Amino acid sequence: VSIVIPFKDKPDLLKKCVESILYKSTYKNFEIIGVSNNSTEEETFREMERLASLDSRVRFYEYNVPFNFSKINNHAVKHYAQGDHIILLNNDIEIISEDWIECMLEFSQREDVGAVGAKLYYPNDTIQHAGVIIGLGGVAGHSHKHYHRDAPGYFYRPHLVQNVSAVTGACLMVKKSIFEEVNGLNETDLTVAFNDVDFCLRIRKRGYLNVYTPYAEAYHHESLSRGPEDDPIKIARFESEIRFMKENHKSILAEGDPYYNINLTLDFEDFSLR
Repeated sequence: VSIVIPFKDKPDLLKKCVESILYKSTYKNFEIIGVSNNSTEEETFREMERLASLDSRVRFYEYNVPFNFSKINNHAVKHYAQGDHIILLNNDIEIISEDWIECMLEFSQREDVGAVGAKLYYPNDTIQHAGVIIGLGGVAGHSHKHYHRDAPGYFYRPHLVQNVSAVTGACLMVKKSIFEEVNGLNETDLTVAFNDVDFCLRIRKRGYLNVYTPYAEAYHHESLSRGPEDDPIKIARFESEIRFMKENHKSILAEGDPYYNINLTLDFEDFSLR
């Protein structure tokens, strides 16, 4: 299993992320591929060196192109990943469950399964991700966002293994062969947002199932590393990514997510009625 972690500075986040993998994971046959994208802080490079010295499975590379989440991950998978399975992991993830890799791998190994997603929490123990629902908020949203991690939710769905249309790329496992089959993430049209959703939908079009498992758990200190999307350039980029998704995934947006009841709202992530 090759774990790919793109990052820019934020050495404290990187430390928490990598150490949580090394010290908690019961599955040992993995490699960690850290990809620095335009890091500048001296402390970051010291931390990279320290983490690499902790374990021979940890390696760091620099890929200093303008920030493009899709491109960074594609580059890492193509040039550095040696595993049969890839885990795309954000640098602001902190592993909770010791057997998280096994819990994702049990589905990723199946021939009919494409992407596998985890259950992610905000630091206050509310849900950040329990699967992605297509159509929420116009394009896609997260199931049960802000529900308490123990809340039963809609028909107990946050706690059940299930097929979903998409999962977040913040913690996503996929066979390397499938990653290559669909040509990875879209680095031309979706440099920051929705690249994971588009990736999952392209996998589904190839006939694979995407799976959410609640047994792989982690904290997601979301967007701490990137900051808000609030300047004119970021807003324009985000709007272009929304347009791309609406044009390229018209049918599922028109017909509705097959794993979501048509009588439920598309305005909120709480499974309330329309």
